[in-house]
Amino acid sequence: MESSALLFNQLKAADPFFLLAGPNVIESEEHIFRMAKHIKTIASKVGLPLVFKSSFDKANRTSSKSFRGPGMVEGLKILEKVKLAYDIPIVTDVHETIQCEAVGRVADIIQIPAFLCRQTDLLVAAAKTGKIVNIKKGQFCASSVMVNSAEKIRLAGNPNVMVCERGTMFGYNDLIVDPRNFEWMREANSPVVADITHALQQPAGRKLDGGGVASGGLRELIPCIARTAVAVGVDGIFMEVHDDPLNAPVDGPTQWPLRHLEELLEELVAIAELAGTG
Repeated sequence: MESSALLFNQLKAADPFFLLAGPNVIESEEHIFRMAKHIKTIASKVGLPLVFKSSFDKANRTSSKSFRGPGMVEGLKILEKVKLAYDIPIVTDVHETIQCEAVGRVADIIQIPAFLCRQTDLLVAAAKTGKIVNIKKGQFCASSVMVNSAEKIRLAGNPNVMVCERGTMFGYNDLIVDPRNFEWMREANSPVVADITHALQQPAGRKLDGGGVASGGLRELIPCIARTAVAVGVDGIFMEVHDDPLNAPVDGPTQWPLRHLEELLEELVAIAELAGTG
């Protein structure tokens, strides 16, 4: 808990904001190492504290045919190697209570997926690891719901909780980001994170060859959402980054190209400083 509190306080004090970034899912050990190296170099150059993100299992894919990743055992081994090799903290998702203890031995931040933000048993199990918990606001939730979700973490004895905006359902195959939520979610008395990539998903909006559907997305609008978030004054930015988004096995339409990452982060830092939100 002591090391988690130290990291939590460092992230809260980040100026102008901290960064949670990495590829959506672990594709291979070689790919994860390459991505971590490049993203850390860019974050260090721009001057942003980095927590490296990737998932070992995408358990809530739209289609059962979708790539899910290597699974928890192999995935955690890879993430631990990355953590040690590049001396960076790790954030990854959990989907079931039984995963929390094992994930907590590797990850510095345990992330609760948006679909599961109200699952009390999962929130409590994540809290009991003593690690920082980042709760994504459900697409179906008002910002006020996050007050209760964050409180579940604290009541389980863990004060290190963050809340994350990732868009709200608008129609059937689209999300909308309401900038008011960045302010309203502060009622949870926690750092507020903006997920600028998932916020642009178009859920189940793309038909697959051979049947089934997958999430689409509006990658070209990622800078727009990011600029809005930092101008309002969020504490952290969450974004998924890939060196070849067009060929990424999961969520390619909403992963930001690695080659454009430095340029975007420099712009966001400049906006935050100009707006006085850093």
